[in-house]
Amino acid sequence: MYRIALLIIILLSGLVTTIRADDDLRSKIGQMIMVGFYGTDIPDSLRYDIQHRNLGGVVTLAYNLEDPTQIRQLTDSLQSLAQTPLFLAVDQEGGYVARLDEQNGFEETYTAYELGTVYNFQDSTREQAARMAAWLRNTGLNVNLAPVVDVNVNPQSPAIGNHERSFSDNPFAVTNHASWFIDEFHQKNIITTLKHFPGHGSAEDDSHNGFTDITDTWSDQELIPYENLLATGYADIIMTGHLFNADIDEAYPATLSNNAINGLLRDSLGHDGVVISDAMYMRAIQDNYDFDEAIELAVNAGVDILLYTAHMRAERSLTGMIIDIVENKVHQGLIAESTIDAAYQRIADLKDRYLTGQPIAARRDILPQNYTLSAYPNPFNSRTQIQFQLARSGYAELKLYNVRGQYVQTINEGRLNRGKHQISFDGSHLASGVYFVRLQTDQQTVTYKLTLMK
Repeated sequence: MYRIALLIIILLSGLVTTIRADDDLRSKIGQMIMVGFYGTDIPDSLRYDIQHRNLGGVVTLAYNLEDPTQIRQLTDSLQSLAQTPLFLAVDQEGGYVARLDEQNGFEETYTAYELGTVYNFQDSTREQAARMAAWLRNTGLNVNLAPVVDVNVNPQSPAIGNHERSFSDNPFAVTNHASWFIDEFHQKNIITTLKHFPGHGSAEDDSHNGFTDITDTWSDQELIPYENLLATGYADIIMTGHLFNADIDEAYPATLSNNAINGLLRDSLGHDGVVISDAMYMRAIQDNYDFDEAIELAVNAGVDILLYTAHMRAERSLTGMIIDIVENKVHQGLIAESTIDAAYQRIADLKDRYLTGQPIAARRDILPQNYTLSAYPNPFNSRTQIQFQLARSGYAELKLYNVRGQYVQTINEGRLNRGKHQISFDGSHLASGVYFVRLQTDQQTVTYKLTLMK
């Protein structure tokens, strides 16, 4: 009687229109999904998934990324829709697999093979990693689906060696270069991803194209990079490969294998962080398992984030379909609710460390709580985009000073709303050198160094 009375009071108060016993469960499942989309504009259905289904992340591909300014606007728009901060992911390995490159306003980069085998210097690997990490940081991307820690056992392996995606055929060299790569991204507060567990480097087939059996080619040395990096405290994301190894699991490839993930990766190697699947629409999965079956197997195997490069399926929201499927399987006893809770907690912990600084359950507003100022590109040749955020609405001015502290010009002044702002600055009339742009409001003053190079 008391619960009915309470429900009536709540409904009459207008605080809610419906109450669902599984809202919390559905919200947790939403965090376990990462999807992609086509084009440069956010589709309405994806907006809905972020706002109402608590979608956990978005993966960006080359066709989403036009130039640094557009990418920043896209990531800001995506984050503005989310109560829980989004994982915004990209494949930025370097070389053939680099979504940010000379085609969209960045630079050509070396392959992992060139860095780890041809040059094999710490400085060169760190320099490129630091440069790429800055690109992600400045454009609002917060997850790099890299580095590849596959050992180059088969240089002709169609998915790895053939595209020079492995640092070396020496697992200890792979460990070293991956550790330098990771460190540079961590310095920019970017989450990294080791891939493709338990090792794709010996494969004679490509899991993009179909079933990939590594039973006769794989060896324990392919686990060495994982062992070494985990031993030094690595706690970001590990991506599974859709790789079948009968010596690990006689029935399922790694992404769907409890033996591979909960057994080998978590229990034996000690990874207690997030596990993400490789793209679930690859033919190694899609050609051999029903859609619902693959989801159930992956979640039960220990996958925390299901990765899809699309956001629609049969003209329906893919996120909504996955949430419905997993929720139903929990009710049917096919997936334990504790499995969902554990995955959600690992995701929440990772977002706490990198994206929020506070428990995500408590985060309700992603608008800035302080004042920041940056520019991209910097150094720049005549033109750059000055980006800043205000914690409060009010009068704000941007002024430029030279290296001696002398006033040069006013870039912008007036009343601005709280939130993020971007202003294009043309310095073509100025001499090359160091300048300082100052953001001043009634509450705070922030200064940022600009380097003009003509």
